[in-house]
Amino acid sequence: MSDFKEILNALVTFRDERNWEQFHNSKDLALAISIEAAELNELFLWKTREESEQVDRQKIKEELADILAFSFLMAHKYEFDIREMVLQKIQENSKKYPAEKARNTAKKYNQL
Repeated sequence: MSDFKEILNALVTFRDERNWEQFHNSKDLALAISIEAAELNELFLWKTREESEQVDRQKIKEELADILAFSFLMAHKYEFDIREMVLQKIQENSKKYPAEKARNTAKKYNQL
């Protein structure tokens, strides 16, 4: 079993034991992802670049876990293969951002 499937199975089991699937509609899953991402952002809010590197790693880990958990559940809802989906997006981005043009620049693909 892939690690992704193991994680997804654990999330679905956790959700189903609590009868929470009824709350996991597309809108609320999207909002949950956004809210958890905002909580991650909040850890860095008003900090200098140097201070940002000193943020509590455990808190970062917890917020990332929440973001990933809701993302996995949304992918599951739409029956997306997580591995395939991410690899496909990397391939698309490699076309938009060819290494020879994108190296050492933060420009958007349409500005390269």
